[in-house]
Amino acid sequence: MTKIKQDLLEMVEATMIPEVEAYIEDLHKIIEKKEQTDDTMNEVREMESFLVELQNIIYAVNENKIDDEQAQEIYEKIEKLIEEHSEEK
Repeated sequence: MTKIKQDLLEMVEATMIPEVEAYIEDLHKIIEKKEQTDDTMNEVREMESFLVELQNIIYAVNENKIDDEQAQEIYEKIEKLIEEHSEEK
């Protein structure tokens, strides 16, 4: 496996998936307390969909369904997402 694919896998598995799962868990706690809004419900759907996309990236890399160029593009997009999220905080 190439370095970019290994880097992408590591970023998705070690950073993105745990953060998305934690955020979904937080949203579910809001719902359990019956404090949710329509935005909360939409956010849950979006995050669950994003989680599936991340899992699909792992599958695609492990099954060699993407090339290095695609892996690089995805890596850069995720890096940008992380950067934007960091700036919001």
